[in-house]
Amino acid sequence: MCRRAATARCHIQPFLLSLIAALLFGGIESAAAIKSPALSFVKMAPKTRSAGAASESSSVLRELKDTISSQAAEIERLKKELSATKKPASGGGGGHGHHGPAVDNEDILDYKSKSSLSIASERVGWLGIFLLSLSMTALIMNGFEHTLSKQIELAYFVPLMAGHGGNTGGQAVGTVLSALSAGIITRKDAWRVIGKEAMSGCVMGITLGALVGPISHYVMGISQHVATVVSVTFPLLSTIAAFLGSSLPFVCVMLGLDPAVIAAPAMTSFVDVSGLLCYFLIANQIFAWFGLEL
Repeated sequence: MCRRAATARCHIQPFLLSLIAALLFGGIESAAAIKSPALSFVKMAPKTRSAGAASESSSVLRELKDTISSQAAEIERLKKELSATKKPASGGGGGHGHHGPAVDNEDILDYKSKSSLSIASERVGWLGIFLLSLSMTALIMNGFEHTLSKQIELAYFVPLMAGHGGNTGGQAVGTVLSALSAGIITRKDAWRVIGKEAMSGCVMGITLGALVGPISHYVMGISQHVATVVSVTFPLLSTIAAFLGSSLPFVCVMLGLDPAVIAAPAMTSFVDVSGLLCYFLIANQIFAWFGLEL
């Protein structure tokens, strides 16, 4: 009897263990494990390891997401800092250092809030001054009236000369003002910029003069001596216009004035007067070479 009881206990204990395992883990596999307890634990071990690996993988993914989020926030912060450093700092009047931008950006930022009356009141005074300077062109025309009466063809090219000088100087003014407002150049770069612009103006004048002179003579029927005057005047006029257009913004900055308001009209006035004077002086000299009486 004792032997039978011991044998029954030996069979009951594995059954109880298998039953407990089935209740804990559930499912068909665990039910099948009742017949083979050892095999059930072998089968359950990979499940436990796979659950741990899944938990570890999810933890790694969470850490990766957190890292990506922090890196994105850092990139946005660096972008904001970079854009802030690219913006030109305000200031740049005559008395400040040489390394800051030379154009007063506070005036530019205040432009949107200014009224039309305020803008007109700031500009009309300077335009009046330059209008007076343009009256000198009438004096020049009057002084060379005798030359114009002898060679009326010269009058045909007066608007052309004035327009070309304004265009050439306007390009130089716009380029220098843009570079100054962006902080690309400062007052210490003035002579280098002026020399480069004047040289480019001379090259453009030679190129256009070599085209306009022959076209005016062979196509328009202008006399050879007047066409020669036009060809010779273009390089000098372009050089003067580029020189004034590039130098006046720096002069305005050094004097503490607003180059955006003053530089362009001042350049136009000075170029018109100086260009017209050069035009007639060159005409007198070339006419004398051709043996024409004036």
